[in-house]
Amino acid sequence: MPPTLASLVQHSALKLTVRAGADRLDTPVRWAHASELADPVPYMDGGELLLVTATNLDAENAESMRRYVRRLAGAGVAGVGFAVGVNYEDIPAALVDAAEEEGLPVLEVPRRTPFLAISKAVSAAIAADQYRAVTAGFEAQRELTKAALAGDGPADLLARLAAHIDGWAALYDTSGAVLAAAPDWAARRAARLTPDVERLRDRPAPASVVVGDSEDRVELQSLGTGRRARGALAVGTGAALGTAERYAVHSAVALLTLTTARSRSLQGAEQRLGAAVLRMLLAGQPDHARAVAGDLYGGLLDAPFRLLIAEAAAPAGFDLLTETMEAAAARSGEALLMVPEGERVVVLAADGGTAVAACAAYAEAQDDRAPREGGTEDSDVVVGLSAPCGPIAVSAAYKQAEQALSVARRRGRALVEHEELAAGSVLPLLADDAVRAFADGMLRALYEHDAKGRGDLVASLRAWLSRHGQWDAAAADLGVHRHTLRYRMRRVEEILGRSLDDPDVRMELWLALKATEAAAPPEE
Repeated sequence: MPPTLASLVQHSALKLTVRAGADRLDTPVRWAHASELADPVPYMDGGELLLVTATNLDAENAESMRRYVRRLAGAGVAGVGFAVGVNYEDIPAALVDAAEEEGLPVLEVPRRTPFLAISKAVSAAIAADQYRAVTAGFEAQRELTKAALAGDGPADLLARLAAHIDGWAALYDTSGAVLAAAPDWAARRAARLTPDVERLRDRPAPASVVVGDSEDRVELQSLGTGRRARGALAVGTGAALGTAERYAVHSAVALLTLTTARSRSLQGAEQRLGAAVLRMLLAGQPDHARAVAGDLYGGLLDAPFRLLIAEAAAPAGFDLLTETMEAAAARSGEALLMVPEGERVVVLAADGGTAVAACAAYAEAQDDRAPREGGTEDSDVVVGLSAPCGPIAVSAAYKQAEQALSVARRRGRALVEHEELAAGSVLPLLADDAVRAFADGMLRALYEHDAKGRGDLVASLRAWLSRHGQWDAAAADLGVHRHTLRYRMRRVEEILGRSLDDPDVRMELWLALKATEAAAPPEE
């Protein structure tokens, strides 16, 4: 603890006596400074014990002393040490009364106590406090380093940090999820800060922010040294961190950052191994792939998995998606094979697992965002997801993911599953610009004919095709005689130069009509 007015009063060699502000003696003293100026405030930083003999003060004037004391209190002066037996045999009542009104402590300094002795006492106490803080900080650093080197995860490190700061500590992954907390009760408190962690994540590391509510004061520190933070540390205390506590927190940040960097290096090695496993699977060598995968990826190949291919407008998109999936897999203990492939990434993840679910949730959140001006954001991704498969069918799954990715790109969606294409309708595919151009070219002559008021050939063709060429049913739908409909169909053949007896022609006309309908604006 830094020196306080109380500790100075209790200093037996100084012989100080409290004359005012006895209830404020717990005020910390940052320095002791002698000044005989009538207004020393411009030269004060706050927290000083001001030592005076009142050489230039009208110390017996009540109004003058009220102004003087009010200025000192407003500047944050810790207290006044008044030397008696120099200019005044006793502290003037005007000064004591004014100090009591403002709550400013006044200490009587006897003549035999020089101001230098008080300054030395304050300086020695500050030095001792700093030494204790540094010693405690180094002790905390040793304990935290031992915990980090033990290799048992961050739980022990956080527990020791929480004890050193007399509060709580929590570690977050890149998605803002709580990985560990100490004590155990702090996990719920830490979870409420996820939005603050997400905002901190978007700032270049290292970064910090102080948040809090009526419960405590929380300081968030980002982990990592690169373009993006690799996690965050939260520490909650009842008051601002002291010097020793600050040492402990900085040590924890450094150790967790090193641990994160080591994890990224290991991840790079795992990624290279994963690339070899993927190449073997795509080459139709599942047995060799399983042998190379070993314990790292072997469990992933023992159950159905999904293959996904993701593209992004910028690396930031990959970072957010892959970090989200990695964090989800880590929390559930799932294996995740992730291989960069030029401007995209290929992932093998357990079917029905948390990593696939996290990818779907990420894509859904992206689709739910309001449209942005000027195109996509750097964080936007497009994902194609295969059907569940096993090691012998990875090549087919890769093609499925590519097909789904192509459809997702055309539809402007963040994620498309291959199963949607297999179980859904072909009609959404007609929204493609090339298909619309084909439809416009094929039907343009019929629309131009109808626009001149020469008959409703387009509607008649649509009705006839929808009734599979049944004249009576189609004529009834149109409310015309079947001979009229036969005449119209002959005109369609003449204008298009195509025979409606050809099933390929009928198919192309039907798809052209559907593509035209899909492109038409909705009726109000």
